[in-house]
Formats: sequence, C-alpha cells, structure tokens
Amino acid sequence: MLGARPGSLLGECPGEREQAEAPRGEPQQDGTQDAPAGRLGQADRGSPGDGNSLAHPRGVATGALQVTPPAADAHADSHYHARMPYEPRKIEPKWQQFWIRERTFRAEIDPSRPKAYILDMFPYPSGDGLHVGHPKGYVATDVYARYKRLRGFNVLHPMGWDAFGLPAEQHAVRTGQHPRETTRRNIARFREQLQALGLSYDWEREVDTTDPSYVRWTQWIFERLYDRGLAYQAEVPVNWCPELGTVLANEEVSDGKSEIGGHPVERIPMVQWMLRITAYADRLLEDLDELDWPEHIKKMQRDWIGRSEGARVRFGVHGSDASIEVFTTRPDTLFGATYMVLAPEHPLVSEIVTEAQADAVRSYRESAGRKSERARIADTESKTGAFTGAYAINPVNGAELPIWIADYVLISYGTGAIMAVPAHDERDYAFATRFELPIIEVVAAGDITAAPFSGEGTSVNSDFLDGLPSAQAKSRILDWLEAEGKGERAVSYKLRDWLFSRQRYWGEPFPVLRHPDGSLELVPESDLPVCLPELDDFKPTGTFEAPLERCGDWMEATSPTTGTPVRRDANTMPQWAGSCWYYLRFCDPRNTEQAFSKEAERYWMPVDLYVGGAEHAVLHLLYARFWHKVLFDLGLVSTREPFAKLLNQGMIQGKSYRYFAPVEGEPAGGGFSAREVRADGEGFVHARSGAPMKECWVAPSEVRFVNDRPFAPDCDIELEEVIEKMSKSRGNVVNPDDVIREFGADSMRLYEMFIGPLQKAAPWSTDGIPGVYRFLQRAYRLFVDEASDGDRVRELFPEQGTLGQRRLLAQTIDKATRDFEALEFNTAISQLMVFVREIEKDGPLPRSIGESFLCLLSPLAPHLAEELWQLLGHRTSIAHARWPELDESLLVEDEVEIAVQVKGKMRARVSLAPDASQAAALAAALALPNVKRHVGDGEPRRVIYVPGRLLNIVP
Repeated sequence: MLGARPGSLLGECPGEREQAEAPRGEPQQDGTQDAPAGRLGQADRGSPGDGNSLAHPRGVATGALQVTPPAADAHADSHYHARMPYEPRKIEPKWQQFWIRERTFRAEIDPSRPKAYILDMFPYPSGDGLHVGHPKGYVATDVYARYKRLRGFNVLHPMGWDAFGLPAEQHAVRTGQHPRETTRRNIARFREQLQALGLSYDWEREVDTTDPSYVRWTQWIFERLYDRGLAYQAEVPVNWCPELGTVLANEEVSDGKSEIGGHPVERIPMVQWMLRITAYADRLLEDLDELDWPEHIKKMQRDWIGRSEGARVRFGVHGSDASIEVFTTRPDTLFGATYMVLAPEHPLVSEIVTEAQADAVRSYRESAGRKSERARIADTESKTGAFTGAYAINPVNGAELPIWIADYVLISYGTGAIMAVPAHDERDYAFATRFELPIIEVVAAGDITAAPFSGEGTSVNSDFLDGLPSAQAKSRILDWLEAEGKGERAVSYKLRDWLFSRQRYWGEPFPVLRHPDGSLELVPESDLPVCLPELDDFKPTGTFEAPLERCGDWMEATSPTTGTPVRRDANTMPQWAGSCWYYLRFCDPRNTEQAFSKEAERYWMPVDLYVGGAEHAVLHLLYARFWHKVLFDLGLVSTREPFAKLLNQGMIQGKSYRYFAPVEGEPAGGGFSAREVRADGEGFVHARSGAPMKECWVAPSEVRFVNDRPFAPDCDIELEEVIEKMSKSRGNVVNPDDVIREFGADSMRLYEMFIGPLQKAAPWSTDGIPGVYRFLQRAYRLFVDEASDGDRVRELFPEQGTLGQRRLLAQTIDKATRDFEALEFNTAISQLMVFVREIEKDGPLPRSIGESFLCLLSPLAPHLAEELWQLLGHRTSIAHARWPELDESLLVEDEVEIAVQVKGKMRARVSLAPDASQAAALAAALALPNVKRHVGDGEPRRVIYVPGRLLNIVP
C-alpha cells in the first residue's frame, strides 16, 4: 500500500491499518517550488519536498483543487513569468505528487451524479517491473476515466495487486528470501512506475490479495461456495511437477514441461479441491448474449463451455461385467462404429487390458502422461495408440469392437471414451488409416475413399435407420436406445469443474479443518482470516506433501465444535482466487464488517468498462463470472454479470532475434537458422534429422547486421527476426522509465495511444516518440513564448476568435468527443495535431479557444494540460473542468473545397457551396486557367462529380 506497511500474513493478523492524513504543500510564490497546487499564503501548509516521492493518499477527502495564480485576476491577460520552457522532468513529478496529496481522483458514492466504473485487469507485480507493452491498457482506461470526469461522471478508477502466485514462491526457493518481502518490493516498484505515468487512480482504494483483510473475505466466499455444495474434494488427474512440488494448471504446462523453469510434468491422480462451475454452465452460456464484449471473446467462452446435445450410450465389454459409457452428438452413426478409444488415464484401462498387451499399454500411458492436454489437443497430425486386447459390444448390432487407448481422447472431456466412426470423423479416420482398422460408411453424401464425411445426409448400412435423413435418424435411434435401456438423450459440456487447490505455500490457506475420520469442518467466520504460518524452507520435498505440512504447530488445531484435535488443510488456493472478486472489493475496500456493503455495490456495479489482455479471455473472465453468479444467488450482488463492457487492448510488441540449437542431451551440433528447423507440436525439430531443437535468443543490441540481414554476434548463423510479445528472455524489452526520463510521461502516453487502434497489436518503435514530443512542444508554445526574455505566457485575446478558428474548434470538439466515446484515441490525437497546426493561421489564439483545447488535451497529456491551465490563472484543477460544449451550427460549412482532376490527374482545387450542382461545379472548375488549359475548348466527354469531394473531367 502507498506509504504504509502492507499487512502480513504471518502469525497474528493485524487489524485495520491506521489512516493518517498526508501533509499538503504549496508552491513558492516565486514559482521555484516543483510541487504545484494549493491555496497560497496559508500558514498551516508545509512544503511538499523535492517532488520525487509520492505520499500515501489516506485521509479526509477534499473539495476541488484550488490553485491561486500569481496574477491578481484569474481571468485577466497573463504577463507573469513562467518557471521554465516545456520540461517534462520538472512538470510531471510536481503534478503527480499534487494529485495524490490533494486526492484529486478520490471516488465517493454520490447518487446525484451518474457513475462510471472503469477498471483494469489488475497486474501480478513481478520483480522485472513494467515494460512499455504493459501500460497500453492502463493509459487507455486513464484517458477514458479523465474524459468521463470532464463529462460530469462520478468515476471509480482503482488499482491493486494480484500478488499471490508461484513466481514469488520460486524466487523464494532460489534466494531464500520470503515471498512476502519480494511481493512488497515488487508492489512498490509497480506503484512507482504507474504513478510516473500520471494515471488517475484512486489510490485510497488500493487492494493487495495477500493482505489479511482481503484474504479474510476470499476465504469467506469459499465458505459460501462450500455451504452451497459448490466446493468439494475429488480424486482427479492433475499436472504434477516434482521439481516445483505442485500441481499446475493446463495453462502452466507447455510441451510436457512447466512454463516456469521448464521442468518435466506428469499426469497423476490426486485428491484436490474442486469448484462445481459446471452447475452454472447454462447460465454462463446464456448470459453472454447480454454483454457488450468482443464477439470473438464470447465465442471463446462458448467454445470452452462447449454445450452439446446428443446421447449417452453404454457399450458392454466382452467377457466382463464392466461397461463403457460414451457421449455422442451423432447417435445416428452408431452402426458405423468400428473400434473404441479410451483416454490413457481412464480407470477402466487397468481392468480390461490383457496380459499380452500390458507392457505396450503401460509404456504408452507413461508416454501420454508426459504430454499436457494442450499439446494433445494441438497435435492433429500424428496418431498414436495402443491396443488393450479387450473388445466392446456395439449395443445396436452386437458387433465386437477392439478397445484402444490414444492420447487424442481426453479424460477431462465427455466420459473419457469414444465410439470411433472413422467414415465420419477426421481424427477417427486418420487413426483407422494408421492402424488399418475398418471404415464403414453409414451416412451417404460424401466419398469416404478420399476423406471422411462429417456432415448430414441419408443413413445407409444402418438397419432400421436406412433411408432416413440424419435429423430423423437421430430421433429414431434415441427413441430406440431409451426403449431398450441402452442409452438416453443427454446434454454434455466441454467445461470441467474447476481444480481449485495447489501444493504451494504462497496462496490463501483453505479455511477447513479435517477430523481424524475424514469429515470436514469450516473455520468459524469469527476466526477468519486463516493466515499463513512463518516458513523459511519453500523447497519441494520430492513427495506429494504440501509445504504447509512442515508447520506442525500450525497444522494441528482444535475443533471449535467438538473440542477434539483436528488438522488444517495443507493446500492453498490458486492465484485465480483473489482475482475472482477484486472488482467488488474496490467498491468498498476498507469495510471491516463485510466484503462490501450493499450500498456501495448497488451504486458502483457493474463495471462499465473492463480492459485487459486477451490471454484472460476464458479462464479469469469465466471464473469471475461464476463467482459473481453465486454471489448473485446469495443476494449479495445486484447484477447478474460483473463486466458490462469488455475491451482487449492490442499488444505492443518488440523485435526479437532467434536461432536454434540441439536441446540438452541430444547429439552435439552447432546452431541452425530458422530455415533448417520445423515446428513439431509445441516444440521444434531439425528438418532433416528430426532431432529436438530449442530456441536461442539474441538481444537486439547484440545483433550483427550484414547487408541489412541479421546475424549472431559471434558466428555466421543468420537470425530470424520475430515480432512478438515483449519478454525479458527475448531481450526485446523497453523500459518505460527510460522513455519517461528522455521524453516525459505525456509523450509516452500519447505515443501508446497514437501507435494504432487500441484493439490492434503494434510494434514498438522508439523512433516514433520524438514526433509526439514535438507536438507537445508546439502545444506548449501556443501558450508560452519560449523565445522571449524570461519565457513569458503569451497574450491570449479575450475575443471569441475568427469564424475559421471557431469552426476548427467545433470540428475538433466533435471529432474528439466521438473518438473518445468509441475509445479511438489515435484518431482523436490526429485531430488535436491538426488543431495545433492550423489554429493560429487566422489570427492570435483566443483565450476561450485555448482553454477548450486544453480540456480536450488533458485526458491524453494531463501533466502539460494542468501546467498550462495553472499558468492561465485558473483556480481549479483541469480535472474538475468541464468538457467543451459543441456549437453544432459551426459544423455546417458555407463552402467546401473540392479537388478538380482532368483525366484523373489533380489540376486544381475550387471552393463551392456544399450542395453545389454538377453544372455549377463544372463551370467553376473551367473558369480556372490550369483546368481550362488541360481540358481545351471542346465539351468534356465525361464528368464524374462526387459532391463535396471530387470533380473529374474527361476531355
């Protein structure tokens, strides 16, 4: 937290933090003090210091910012000395300190005003700090938040930290430093960088998921889930990493290895906490329709939920009492099933495998266990499997079907078993072709000798279904299965229940007590939060024991209901837990009696604009929606959905350079260029030998260019240039501190918004920053005469300006308003650049037009706008100003200038009334000497006229 020691999760939990009002300071009247603001001349105010450290904003709210200018009359023409020319390094820290000290962006409930809740997906504070790719979304929400304040909205714009997680714990393993300390340090670093960008967060609402006051309510929500039967324990296959000593989510595993550290991962069964998100599958699916989200994000969620209608069908196993249940969306193809496939992890495999096939099956299961589900799904080309030696009985015709195991069938999807109909499924077709299994056509419409046919048609080779169209065949076979007791209509989901426990230290402890008989009991609400014990050794034990098992005194507890000895749950919650509900805590972050009050939730919710990376398109958003719906059912929230509008900012990318080398343990060899390597699943192999390859990255500063081609610094391997996400491992990171130090935060803000449409990815180029920096210098010089002795503020005229100036302002207000509402900041910046270039052509800058321009500029370049606003003598911060009113009558032009072409070549421009006829336009054009010379004396053969834009004459 700003200026305060974050709460500890060790031992006894501290109470509510003390709230102390930060001192407030004012600039010296001679203009030498870096920190601005204040009502000058009040003896009870102190100096703000050097402006380099930002005070914690806790304390009493203040009214509008008061800035008394040296001039006696705030609206008189200004002739006093400015402190300096445009120097961001002097201007920006001053205003950043002022905003925090004066609580300029503090949000409070005010039913008399419309609200706007604008939220970023809060970050995980890593030790590397921010690079220039991170702030794009933060700047965008800040621009929008500042704009909405100018439009009269009561804006809630908070920031916090998703601070639990594996990276801090792994750092502790490597260094022996407690994750609490690294987390605090990382948070301080992130906060410093965000404040240096001038982001208008209400820092009094800052939350940290590791703070006991936050953990308390995360555990409280878990208990509500448990009470409703939505939290339970079950044995499930998990991704276990022995080196990290923890279970990993599928998203944390790549190519059979952990994303962190690259350690081998295996699939094993373990008893884990699960959340029954599947109970909300239909509501999660249906309520997507009411959301203003990008359609591709909604599609990703629909696909992840994966609702399918079909049938559950039971196949007997020859010579056994066991049966195999499958779900199929095409029960009309049952007569075409020629083999069965079980997932390698299916529990029935060990029961049915024959002695002759035992070794092959065991070997294949071990191999499949080293692959992540993501890799198995992605591998659409190679088909592998092992025959179990057992046979299933097709319930519709009694045919014996060989039972195989194959990694293209997942235990987590459906029943973990399929009936294979190779004539009508691509994967089954490839598998059957590979292992020479029968292929029987049962839907006539395609040519199965060339490829499988997966569409609908007419049933053939299907006994009583023959001749029926697919839709009728489905209905007929479903009736038959139910009548025979061999199956029934069913709905299936791809969505699985959420695996919710981790064998880690740095996470929220479960508020659960386990009795010797295995029964569970929740920790009473009055005893929450359950805080982590002190632990110095975070290294994995090499067993499945969680780190908390080492803390014997902490593990041993007494049941509050029976008074008998019990043990605590040794697992911790995943990092997702804290991010599932933080948006609600932001509504009421200092509440010690509730997670949030009904009054605060009803006023602020839902989030009006939620901005974050597309990598969270499914899991975080799905999990948060699930928790929100549970809280809605409990009557704790008033909206069915948490995020009304979602926007995914495009990534700012960097240039990376790579070559390839053999992986460790493979045959020795030199490096290889990208041309000599091909992708294979989630990895790479040498194109000729098939040897596994690894990527090797060269920092852009070390690349050797020969004839504009990139080469490794110490050998003749040509490098591949890759435009991709910035990453420290790639050496393509640009530090925002460096950019701010050279050009200022306003320049960086403008560049990130100007680089392209907000939703589109764009490569970073430091070469583009000087352009926006020069624009800000030109904007500064509209108001300050740097060439004069002492850098005086220009004389701004009291008149309303010329018609051309007023019309330019109206066009700029209109364009900026529409662009800000649409979050199209790049085109708004373009219009502001046009304004600066054109405004003084018709005369000196009028005060009213200059002030309107500063209001339009202030969301994008707030430091510069505040500085100039103060220099103009205003007593209130520009953050409390109002968006300029648009005079729509000025948008209707008396004349428009159109291009005149002769045979498609530009020859002149002519001014006409907007509704001028073709005849009038032609007459005006032919009166121009350059047009007449190229047209000649004859009548034009053809005239092409686009009113208001173009006249093309063909002689």
